[in-house]
Amino acid sequence: MPMPAVSLAPAIQSLLIYFGLSIIVVIAMLLLPWLLGGRFRTKATGVPFESGILPAGPPPVRMYVPFYRMAVFFVVFDLEAVFVFAWAVALKESGPAGFVAMTVFILILLAALAYLWRMGALDWRTARQKKVEQG
Repeated sequence: MPMPAVSLAPAIQSLLIYFGLSIIVVIAMLLLPWLLGGRFRTKATGVPFESGILPAGPPPVRMYVPFYRMAVFFVVFDLEAVFVFAWAVALKESGPAGFVAMTVFILILLAALAYLWRMGALDWRTARQKKVEQG
């Protein structure tokens, strides 16, 4: 028995309306603050607001740059762990091809980790500490 023909026109029309309204909302969100906002600038306009406390000068301590580098490495490798866990859930369904793909994926991750380690990106010591240890 042949299946009845289904028209996709209403679904496509609804999708186009949705995207059109989304674009209108984004444009409105970008333009309304500019249109309704104040036009004058004072000397305090560019000063950062810290819960009502006026800044007393520059921050006393500079952040240690390797901390940010380590944070980026953590985010990257943590995101990769999400893929491994998702693959582990669907291990039976993915079959041998999925196993080979994940093995290659993990090998690439290990190669990236070895490269970072070899380049010293995981070393927390400062240049001064390294110099003291060497000489």
